[in-house]
Amino acid sequence: MILEITQYGNPVLRKKCRPVAEVDDDIRKLAQDMIETMIDAQGVGLAAPQVDRDLQLAVVDVSHDPECISYLRVNGEDVELAQMMPLVFLNPSLEFGSEKESSTEGCLSIEGISAEVRRPTEVKASLETLDGTKIVVETDGLLSRAIQHETDHLNGVLFVDRLSAAAKVSIRRKLKRVGGPR
Repeated sequence: MILEITQYGNPVLRKKCRPVAEVDDDIRKLAQDMIETMIDAQGVGLAAPQVDRDLQLAVVDVSHDPECISYLRVNGEDVELAQMMPLVFLNPSLEFGSEKESSTEGCLSIEGISAEVRRPTEVKASLETLDGTKIVVETDGLLSRAIQHETDHLNGVLFVDRLSAAAKVSIRRKLKRVGGPR
């Protein structure tokens, strides 16, 4: 089922979300609905607060661009991108590489606005899956960026919070038009 995407200005987007304590049928259904919603909106990721749910649950799918990463390891083993997509994860904990790069980001909850965001190039993400497994995903490129972006959502952080001061000033008017206080 396609869900309504929560838009900028809604307080749920600024909440630190509750951990998912138990995966039940409702959580599995929510994850499936989030995947359908993300695909319908032509996004590469979606977090639970973006569908008005205060839970540490997110989905990511970058399989449309298999060249978007240079490596992907799960629990230390090399894995093909297609095997992991869509990635549904709960209660993430992230570690970052030291190198950073800038790339354009947008957000399904902030329609019509995109900007250059500087983030760590590589991520090591400790994640829980719907089947209760804990995995460690190490990657770079768009998958790293998407995991970081969606995990930010679970902590009440939006990509516009990560912009330089000059970039924030340049989009301030646009943000006010889409419903936010900035």
